[in-house]
Amino acid sequence: MALIIRVGPAREQWWLEHMRSLLPDIDCRLWNDPGDVSEIDIAVVWKPPAGGLKRFPNLRAIVSIGAGIDHVLADPDLPKNVPIIRTTGGDLKIRMREYVVLHVLRLHRRLPEIESAQRRQEWLQIVSPPAYQRRIGLMGLGDLGADCGRALAGLGFDVAGWSRRPKVIEGIKSFVGQDGLGAFLERTEILVCLLPLTPLTEGILNADLFARLPRGASIINAARGGHLVDNHLLSALDAGQIASATLDVFQIEPLPENHPFWAHPRVLVTPHVASLIDPVTGGQAIAANVRRFLAGEPVPDLVDLTQGY
Repeated sequence: MALIIRVGPAREQWWLEHMRSLLPDIDCRLWNDPGDVSEIDIAVVWKPPAGGLKRFPNLRAIVSIGAGIDHVLADPDLPKNVPIIRTTGGDLKIRMREYVVLHVLRLHRRLPEIESAQRRQEWLQIVSPPAYQRRIGLMGLGDLGADCGRALAGLGFDVAGWSRRPKVIEGIKSFVGQDGLGAFLERTEILVCLLPLTPLTEGILNADLFARLPRGASIINAARGGHLVDNHLLSALDAGQIASATLDVFQIEPLPENHPFWAHPRVLVTPHVASLIDPVTGGQAIAANVRRFLAGEPVPDLVDLTQGY
């Protein structure tokens, strides 16, 4: 029984020792030192290179080091019919909740304008509406989206969510599918994207969607860079249709030095830190899922490949 680990080189030795301590009965190995590839049963990976996983002929499961699996599905040579397991947990949910609440409040209280006024030494007193008069829209009501929605509703915001299937969540108005998208966008002043990245959601943050928001709306993208059409956002910002954008994820990461987002006065760039996985608790979640899978027990984080998440 053997498990292969693919992470960034800076922490690969730490991950190897950590997983060995959590799974002492399994032979844990590093990606670049796999030994006999026919012995590998489980691959624990982040952004595996194209064709890398097909090296292991007896692979039984692929574990994503993170809640998203688009980095795995991007492999054109991904082995067929191999189960994929996401890594989730309380820490990921808490971190995303903190990020979304922080930046919704930042936009709601118009903090960027106050910071700009300070640089001009201008005493700018802005009266913001109370939270119940601010309409927040969450695209995506999975575990993370629902949790963020409940937190925002708990602060008094007028919260709505949009999802593929109906969701019943206390304090959150539900809009469903393409039929509900227009009404959802029309009532949204601050849009938060927490969708999974699938062929149906790729490029969803585009010119058409921006035009359907109220003029002067703001967006927060903490999902995946593939959701956003960059030049469409820049045009919407320059035209005043979108007032500001808070972006944590990008088509190319790290964001290239010459990308216009860096210098745009109404774009806040954060370096994919909304919900970074904690290696200690993340490793514990991975080990628990691996043990469940090998024992033939239900794995709550098993991906439904027909939906892509």
